[in-house]
Amino acid sequence: MTQTEEQPATAYDVLRHEILHGDLLPGERLRAADLRARYSLGLTPIREALMRLSSEGMVTNEVNRGARVRDTTLAELHDLMQTRREVESLCLTKAIALGDTAWEGEILRAMHLLSKAPLPESPEDRDTASRWEVLHRQFHHALVAAAGSDWLLRIWNVLADHSERYRKLRLLNYRTIAADVRDVNAEHRAIMETVLNRDTPAALALMNAHLDKTEQAVARLLTPASHEGRAE
Repeated sequence: MTQTEEQPATAYDVLRHEILHGDLLPGERLRAADLRARYSLGLTPIREALMRLSSEGMVTNEVNRGARVRDTTLAELHDLMQTRREVESLCLTKAIALGDTAWEGEILRAMHLLSKAPLPESPEDRDTASRWEVLHRQFHHALVAAAGSDWLLRIWNVLADHSERYRKLRLLNYRTIAADVRDVNAEHRAIMETVLNRDTPAALALMNAHLDKTEQAVARLLTPASHEGRAE
């Protein structure tokens, strides 16, 4: 195989993508036979993929009931996002201290691409949502990429993966009142500018506020009774 040829997607790749991008919904049952028919994949790689995704916390196994996509809960959301803020602050502090001009250039590039990406028009517009999510992830990763620690970035990626499961709820419902629509590009640009200016306190404050706003918006979507009749 030449270097220009792409490796075929594995069962793990397919299922992980479907979970993170909302095609397989939280709580959805994952029957190996159904997945085999849906994706034209073998039973053995599907079972292996489900085991691996279970070890990553993307899938839960129930006694005598098989596997399900990990559900979303308010308790996990708050725990996840608090941990994400703490790790993000550490990564961003180190990246600002260590980052070079190439790092700065990648941040500018990622911001430009993200700012041009359209948001989905409806919960059914999953392709647009997935494309935006990829660029959003690239921007946030560009900010912390110079942190100088493989282990720290590995932890950051795990938290970003699980944050993505929750943020998808907001992204696919961003036109609803509960999603608390805001100018996320303006937020991203403000964070970028403080990072490039090496203003660590301001960058951390803006990033924490950015993550907190997303957490609160997703929390409202997980508790619809809390915003019934709300008008803004």
